[in-house]
Amino acid sequence: MKIKLLITIITSILLVAPFAIKAQTVEISASEPDAKIIVDGQSLGTGNLKIKVPKNSCVNVKIQKAGYLKYEQTYCNKKGMTEPPKKQFFDMKKDDAEEASIKTDQANIDFSIEVSKKQDVNEVWKRANQVVTDYFDAIEVADKETSYLRTAWSIQSFQQNTIRTRLIIKLSKSDPLTYKVKLVSEYSGGPLTSVKADEQFHDWDRVLRKYQNVISDFSTRLGNQ
Repeated sequence: MKIKLLITIITSILLVAPFAIKAQTVEISASEPDAKIIVDGQSLGTGNLKIKVPKNSCVNVKIQKAGYLKYEQTYCNKKGMTEPPKKQFFDMKKDDAEEASIKTDQANIDFSIEVSKKQDVNEVWKRANQVVTDYFDAIEVADKETSYLRTAWSIQSFQQNTIRTRLIIKLSKSDPLTYKVKLVSEYSGGPLTSVKADEQFHDWDRVLRKYQNVISDFSTRLGNQ
């Protein structure tokens, strides 16, 4: 009886052993040779890297380069899960949000525009509204008495980002007549973010190209001429 039991145990071990989980190696490569390869939060190389996925573990890999979309993949070496590939190539694409924008120091800053005393206040306010509607479809608040105007958010979604933009005009001082103009530009870091999800948006040091001339247009059409 004992001999039969021993034979059964040995047979079971021999049958299971060939299928035992062992460490796996994945060769990571990216189309951009200087792209960073980050493994479990640590930058371990650029462009090409072999990583080990220990048995019964998962490894998180991120591929990043400024101006390009970010890529992320998790490889798991666990029973019942898809086995990691021997190789994986990441064909990196340009960041469409960055391609549609420019880096600028005009984002999220109050710009003062002094108006000539020779200009009629009502005419100046009218021209201010004209500049705004050249760029934005909807005005959320427009109070002529207090000289305050704010557009509704204009939102645009990209592959890995959502950008929202608005314009705020307010009276800075009456003598000389001076307005403050602020182009608000914010990003969420993810696609299709609701425009109302304020907690997900942060100041962006870029503006979409279609708004890049807003401040200069205000200076030209309202400024002290």
